[in-house]
Amino acid sequence: CPNALSTIRSVVKDAVQKENRIGASILRLHFHDCFVNGCDGSLLLDSTPSMDSEKNANPNINSARGFEVVDAIKQAVDEACGKPVVSCADILAIAARDSVVE
Repeated sequence: CPNALSTIRSVVKDAVQKENRIGASILRLHFHDCFVNGCDGSLLLDSTPSMDSEKNANPNINSARGFEVVDAIKQAVDEACGKPVVSCADILAIAARDSVVE
């Protein structure tokens, strides 16, 4: 999708302007996602009755933040591209990059 990168950058920029510490939080989400089982987006999954997610694991439960920004990016990218073509793991990696570049 040719608009994906600019869409991600725009949402990240808006989020950082609203709260300047959110950039570091997004970078931390990316680190924690990659540290456990590789950069697979598993940190972004919600728990289900049959699965406890990394999002709700003890190390992350009250310390990891920025999930709402990643959700907003995913929604904006899906709208810009017309369908879901960019994975959450890729969105998180690009958002982490963009959160520290500016």
